[in-house]
Amino acid sequence: MVEKEVLVRYEFKRKLEELRSLSGRATELISLYVPPTRQIHEVVSYLRNEFSQSSNIKSKSTRKNVMAAIESIMNRLKAFKRPPEHGMVFFVGHTAITGDQTDMVTYIIEPPEKITTFLYRCDSQFFLKPLEEMLTEKDVFGLLVIDRSEATIGFLRGKRISPVKNIQSLVPSKHGRGGQSQRRFERLIEIAAHEFFKKVGDLANETFLQEDELKGVLIGGPGSTKVFFMEREYLHHELKKKIIDTFDTGYTDEYGLKELMEKARERLSGIELMKEKKLLQRFLDEIRKPDGGLAVYGEDEVLRTLKIGAIDTLLISEAMRKRRIKISCQRCDFSQEKTIYEDNVSLGECPDCQSPLFIKENTDIIEGLVKTAESYGTTVELISSDSEEGEMFLRAFKGLGGVTRYKVGTT
Repeated sequence: MVEKEVLVRYEFKRKLEELRSLSGRATELISLYVPPTRQIHEVVSYLRNEFSQSSNIKSKSTRKNVMAAIESIMNRLKAFKRPPEHGMVFFVGHTAITGDQTDMVTYIIEPPEKITTFLYRCDSQFFLKPLEEMLTEKDVFGLLVIDRSEATIGFLRGKRISPVKNIQSLVPSKHGRGGQSQRRFERLIEIAAHEFFKKVGDLANETFLQEDELKGVLIGGPGSTKVFFMEREYLHHELKKKIIDTFDTGYTDEYGLKELMEKARERLSGIELMKEKKLLQRFLDEIRKPDGGLAVYGEDEVLRTLKIGAIDTLLISEAMRKRRIKISCQRCDFSQEKTIYEDNVSLGECPDCQSPLFIKENTDIIEGLVKTAESYGTTVELISSDSEEGEMFLRAFKGLGGVTRYKVGTT
């Protein structure tokens, strides 16, 4: 079944994108965070004081807009006896449009996580940081690939691999000298290797210990160097407790971090990146079958298959920015449904009578697909564009595909 959280999280993310794009001509956009523990009468009392203080603003237009925004919030608070379970956030103010024109906007958001602090801010942009932090991935893993020639440190944050630092070593390679010269040279090599490992360990300690949400550490590299590095005292004892495992990789550069994630797939099968990889791999495996398998792609084919209840798992790129609209003619009976990109809303004229067309219905395509899927018991998986696989899915399949319950004939 469709998880409600999928749509809730998507809508929350889109709302933040919309708010992020707005700006005021001066410090006249109000952000008000109300935690669930705050009494409504206390909030109103605070706003009355701010309303009084705003009368001292020198700019006439700014003063007028700020006072209007505060008054609007106080009026809307009358509808609440108490804040919702997670609290609520008001974003109210006059945003710039074109020329000297402004538009009054009002957003009331119930966040997916609990607000812990009461906050009032008046600025030229809405203050979104507390809400944006709710979207940050909670699963964070430290990544380290190493051999004697180089090492690379990075993070896996949810579905995104983020390289931090590549370190090149100055450890000399072995040579063919014999006798005492060989033993002396080997000692120099070991000293140089020790200094390199110590440098890598210090950087790893500094990088990983600063991450409060670190769930574990993965170490990779060719040969036995990675095990030697792990077992000695190069890493802080708190990090050593978080080492999940070591993995053989052929590279120790940025590509080595990606290789490390592939090798650690089974150990990290529960996290979102691995889940996405498996979903997309299954989708691609079906496509590669001689008969096309159980995969469907292309908007028309996916919509048709979804509406007959044949799709088991619907894959949608959360980076897809399209809307499904229904357009009608103002004079005749012409009507049409079509999909448009958000930045392309040109409607043109009616093909029958050349009269202007207007939008009768306008729906975010992802929201529409999720709601349709829900009525057929179809599982919906939103695919991020943070990974290479997610980017490929968006680019090659326009961000839409599915795996069916049974073989469906083409139209």
